[in-house]
Amino acid sequence: MVASVLTLGISSAAVVISGAPAYADGCFTWNRVLQVGSTGEDVRQLQIRVSGYPGYDATLTLDGAYGAATKAAVTRFQQAYGLAADGVAGTQTYGKLYELQDNDCTPINFAYAELNKCNSDWSGGAVSAAQAKANALVTMWKLQALRKALGNQTIQISSGFRSRACNSAVGGDAASRHLYGDAADMVGAPSLCTLVRQARYHGFREILGPGYVGHSDHAHVAHDPSRFWSASSCF
Repeated sequence: MVASVLTLGISSAAVVISGAPAYADGCFTWNRVLQVGSTGEDVRQLQIRVSGYPGYDATLTLDGAYGAATKAAVTRFQQAYGLAADGVAGTQTYGKLYELQDNDCTPINFAYAELNKCNSDWSGGAVSAAQAKANALVTMWKLQALRKALGNQTIQISSGFRSRACNSAVGGDAASRHLYGDAADMVGAPSLCTLVRQARYHGFREILGPGYVGHSDHAHVAHDPSRFWSASSCF
């Protein structure tokens, strides 16, 4: 986009006036500046991508309404990437988001295949296939924020969405969040305690790790809207 330039006769300075970029992204394109008071699907799409920045033991509601919590999450996102941290989503913020997302809307360091090692169509869980896949997308953006906070260390996912059949086959709890598509089990490095401790800053309401029965070999994160639940000897 070519920015319009207004030169003031009383000064040698030039004021550059520009809005959101005229950019055709393969996934989603924002066409306006968003700030407190904005509403719409473009706000909800922004909320998905900053859902990993709600603050300690908090979550961001994906309601398409740009309120104080969304402003705070955007500010933390901007701070994480060295942008001007004003809580307003404009050219710089969108530019970074475009860099971070693939054409299928997943963040560049995670893929649907990592979050579904059960079947190809996301069916058979506790919610519709479409909802399970949508839940997994939000989880991936939270994991992207977690990865960034840990110095961009690779995070290895051992399990994500499970159908009831897949969940039963591995001995999963009948009420497991894996059935909803919003859970992820992490293994390897960083350490499991590092993962579960840092996860509390990135929008997960269910965090289980070493010291909790059945979780000595992995760290589990999920979004359980009914409660906050953190259980691990790491805390």
